[in-house]
Amino acid sequence: MRQNRPALLWARLQESPFFWLMPAAAFLLVFYTYPLLDVIRLSFTDAKLIGGDYAYTLRSYSRLFRDPATLRSLQVTLIFAIGSVVLKLTLGMLLALGLDAAVKRGLKGMVAVRTSILAAWVIPGVIVGVIWKLLLSTSSYGMLNYWIESAYGTSIPFLSEPQMALMTAILANVWRGVAFTMIILYAGLQKIPAELYEAAVIDGAGAFARFRHITVPMLVPVIFIALVLMTISGVNTFDLIVALTGGGPARSTEVIALSVYQQVFKFMNLGRGSAVAVLLLAINLGMTLIYLFLLRLNRDRN
Repeated sequence: MRQNRPALLWARLQESPFFWLMPAAAFLLVFYTYPLLDVIRLSFTDAKLIGGDYAYTLRSYSRLFRDPATLRSLQVTLIFAIGSVVLKLTLGMLLALGLDAAVKRGLKGMVAVRTSILAAWVIPGVIVGVIWKLLLSTSSYGMLNYWIESAYGTSIPFLSEPQMALMTAILANVWRGVAFTMIILYAGLQKIPAELYEAAVIDGAGAFARFRHITVPMLVPVIFIALVLMTISGVNTFDLIVALTGGGPARSTEVIALSVYQQVFKFMNLGRGSAVAVLLLAINLGMTLIYLFLLRLNRDRN
């Protein structure tokens, strides 16, 4: 019995779910939790990226909230995230409804359509930014402006005028991520019982009435999930903007994530950059908690 005791303990250990979760937990601890805690620690210092001694202080946070550039970055991030979410949700819903209707009717070519929509999603954000810059730049390599100038004798400042540059960045982000929204909503549409639509048709309900009273209420949990993921993605967008506009012109497209990069790698201010990163983390957590509260409130009402 004593010889079999280690084998029995090993067998019981293997039956425990914690045993199989330990590698994932160790990975998260080393590559996520520790860096996160270290960033929070550095945010309370005046550390520089180039090294040297540093002291613990609240100066990074005090300067952060007194700097007008922080408020400007928050404003740009808010506009960028809201614009991206609204357009992604609207276009994603239209695409999902169109795809669902086409599949149910057995239209041909749906695989090619889905592939073309998903192509933009799998392209890295940096590549998307470069593609849109090559297309919309007012420089000699800007293809769209070359055609416009050839036809009308003038060019459109898609990337050189502050407000238009921000709108261009939003459109590029929507083009990149609308496929993900479409996939989530399309999956939700497959869970709606067909009997509900058949009963509504018998009762004389039109297409809009069916969408309002059946589709939207049944998709509310899926829409909330999509909203959370789209909002977090929009707030944390960095790669697309750094390739498309670099935060310009006049910092009109400098979102919070790009501000972290600028503080750390341009100004070598590790403490200030960490404080901005903590602010970004707080925004993400706050939005997630709000969405979870609204989702629970909706479940309680139903």
